[in-house]
Amino acid sequence: MSLRETVIGVQQNQKNQSLPILALGDTVRVGILIEEANKQRVQVYQGTLISKNQSDIDTTIVIRRIFQGVGIERVFFLRSPLVRYVTVLRRAKVRRAKLYYLRYLTGKATRLKERFVKF
Repeated sequence: MSLRETVIGVQQNQKNQSLPILALGDTVRVGILIEEANKQRVQVYQGTLISKNQSDIDTTIVIRRIFQGVGIERVFFLRSPLVRYVTVLRRAKVRRAKLYYLRYLTGKATRLKERFVKF
């Protein structure tokens, strides 16, 4: 089996993970596997999705949250084995491809209008 076939096989296994449909402006909760000493636990990271880079298996998202008055952004590889789950808590109505402008806003100015989904 060649290296190319091995890579394609691994990619197919990773594609089978079920992920919700993510859109910019969504408030998402990501559970990440953290190792401390000999123990493993799932740590939750919750924030606003400000960027999404979709390239098949290497899809990344950038999530921004405010912690003690300081904005923190973190990049997640969606198909990583360390990402245990991704849930969408709230959908927002946005008209931009990237929401980097939220970096320069504070307080109530960072609020986004909620988008209601019809089923």
